[in-house]
Amino acid sequence: MKRFQNYIRDVIAELRKVTWPTREELRGSTITVILFSLMSTVFVFLVDYALGQLVHLLLS
Repeated sequence: MKRFQNYIRDVIAELRKVTWPTREELRGSTITVILFSLMSTVFVFLVDYALGQLVHLLLS
């Protein structure tokens, strides 16, 4: 039980050292991740569609 208490105490001490992002930094990072995810989704969709059409042309 003592080891667990020491672990929790150490975790709390480490969390106090963390530099948390401001609301503006968090908002900017979130928007960046969402935009990158959307662009990646569109890219994968287009490549998948193009390759599917190519296979369809080759097999027909």
